[in-house]
Amino acid sequence: MPLMKIDLIKGQYEPAEIKNIMQLSFDVAKETLSLPDRDRFQIVTQHEDYEINFQDVGLGYDRSDKVLFFTVLSTSRPVKAKKEFTKSLVAALADKAGVRQEDVIISFISNHAEDWSFGEGKNHFLNGDL
Repeated sequence: MPLMKIDLIKGQYEPAEIKNIMQLSFDVAKETLSLPDRDRFQIVTQHEDYEINFQDVGLGYDRSDKVLFFTVLSTSRPVKAKKEFTKSLVAALADKAGVRQEDVIISFISNHAEDWSFGEGKNHFLNGDL
């Protein structure tokens, strides 16, 4: 049940490449965050190049225009799982999508199970559906 948002610069990836990035990131999340098969919520947002600026926070990264910013909104996850996710995602994107490791930024944002409704205005975790 994490919501994975992927922000990128418009025109840097072809539709098939974006689908591959989405699939790779879901596969990694499924493995490292213990997700069931249909627990897939992803949004890709493409921005004009003047609408996005990802610098390096002083670490010396030289980012390209193919930068990907992943925001993972989820209930709390163990630190070990987050570390496995970030390491595995960067490796998978480099190996299977040709994305430079320094072009992948990942941020986790935690919320609570009661913060989610998956349809019909029901709070599925609160009413026992999930």
